Amino acid sequence: MALSRIWSAFIIVAIVVASIKCFFFGQSDIFNWMVIGKADDPANPLKLDGIIQTCWVSVELCLKLIGILALFMGLMSIAEKAGGIRLLSRIVGPFFSKLFPDIPKGHPSMGHMIMNFSANLLGLDNAATPFGLKAMESLQELNPSKDVASNAQIMFLCLHAAGLNLIPVSVIAIRASQNASNPTDIFIPCLIVTFMGTLAAMLIVSFKQKINILQPIIITWVLCLSVVIALLVLYITSLNADGIKSFSGLLSNGLILLIFLLIVLGGLYKKIDVFDAFIEGAKSGFDTAIKIIPYLVGMLVAISLLRTSGTFDVVISGIKNGFAYLGADTRFVEGLPTALIRPLSGGAARGMMVSTMQTYGPDSFASRLSGIFQGASDTTFYVIAVYFGSVNIKNTRYAIGAMLLADLVGVITAILLAYLFFG
Repeated sequence: MALSRIWSAFIIVAIVVASIKCFFFGQSDIFNWMVIGKADDPANPLKLDGIIQTCWVSVELCLKLIGILALFMGLMSIAEKAGGIRLLSRIVGPFFSKLFPDIPKGHPSMGHMIMNFSANLLGLDNAATPFGLKAMESLQELNPSKDVASNAQIMFLCLHAAGLNLIPVSVIAIRASQNASNPTDIFIPCLIVTFMGTLAAMLIVSFKQKINILQPIIITWVLCLSVVIALLVLYITSLNADGIKSFSGLLSNGLILLIFLLIVLGGLYKKIDVFDAFIEGAKSGFDTAIKIIPYLVGMLVAISLLRTSGTFDVVISGIKNGFAYLGADTRFVEGLPTALIRPLSGGAARGMMVSTMQTYGPDSFASRLSGIFQGASDTTFYVIAVYFGSVNIKNTRYAIGAMLLADLVGVITAILLAYLFFG
């Protein structure tokens, strides 16, 4: 119900704003661009896709997902039949059993979730999505109400959407392409922000589900993760931009290939038909990609209307005028468009970050803050549409509110760190 209301509000607000612009400010062609506009059309003043083009983009995105989902779900099928997922579940079981008390000990969903979190941690979006969808499928098996999000599903997606990430490689690469004097200077702020956002998500959902997070096992795992992150920060800060890029590629892509190797070797050791198991899993990947098309089309069209109607511009202008009236520093407002659009569209947020760098310069306060926003969380509404849509969840309960609250914690932390590091 919450998702339905938010989706409806997006469409209503966007059309109302566009109508005001059309009938009171003389922008008579705004409806045309909202419906049939193309971002690459030189005559399009908005430089944004309308809803027709967005529908094509949504379907193309799902079609591109088919191959990736087929590959990773096929490998996950081998890992399941070989017992690798259950082994992983037993390793993380002591910690996850406290955060996910409704999941039976050794259930495969724990292994799927840890694979998803690991891929997110390394910035492997292509791998994180199949692992996450498999986790949702496993959690749905335990869900007594199939159209209502379970506590475990909400906890998982809120932690996933917080987007804990070691190295924001794409942000660093874009900053380098824009000739920033130090492309990696946003690395530590991004890492801290994602860590704080993940902790916030865990605390918010734990409070709602009445989970005691002061249990020794939870505190121990959080402290150990903090130490590992601190050590990585110390090492990575000793590298230059090329060194960070090389280390990131070696760590992330090397681990993916290692996982592939271990899964195949495990399957051969257990004497299972590895190719048959792969095909079985790959078929489910194809089915999942097709299943999420309606959910993705619906969400991206609503977001497109918000963007093309100029609603974001109205919000940003209001925020900037409000802080200026209070006499506060308004430099952070110039980076806010990335933060506001990040929960709605990762691609749009990336474009907004580039636009900010081109407008204010890559070494400006606004550009650095925009980079921190881009590397600091996942795309909340995309996650909601794809992951809940993959298992036909209609009632998301408080999931959206918890995710957006964690996003807000991340935004506030990012602004504070930007002033601390670059202010």
